[in-house]
Amino acid sequence: MQDVKQNGPVSMDAMNGVIPYVAVEGASSAAEFYIKAFGALEAGPRMASDDGKRKMHIHLIINGGSLMLSDPFPEYGQELQPSHSYTMTIVVADGQSWWDRAVAAGCEVKMPFAKAPWGDIYGGLRDPFRVNWAVNQPAPRG
Repeated sequence: MQDVKQNGPVSMDAMNGVIPYVAVEGASSAAEFYIKAFGALEAGPRMASDDGKRKMHIHLIINGGSLMLSDPFPEYGQELQPSHSYTMTIVVADGQSWWDRAVAAGCEVKMPFAKAPWGDIYGGLRDPFRVNWAVNQPAPRG
């Protein structure tokens, strides 16, 4: 697969704030899944480990923000840990299309995409790499 660039260099806007750096078993496969499920774009080449079997760095852009991935490297203190205390949240005006694409790609529905008590339309997913995701479509404010 060729790396996809987002119209040239990565926008510094995608490098602001807190950037999640997630270790998953099979980082290259996860990146391919996120391209399909969430419309991710690659921000540069994938960096392989010295043995060539794992990826030490993959930089994706999803909905204008950065997500960085690697395979686990337990020999450097970066063991694989289950995703249970964080959720990758996508806030978009067209939530249904994001939701439908993610479910069609293979995300498991954990919480239906429906009106939430706070008024937004919200739903929870889990991807095949056991990472939790949410799609949040804000209610009209006025």
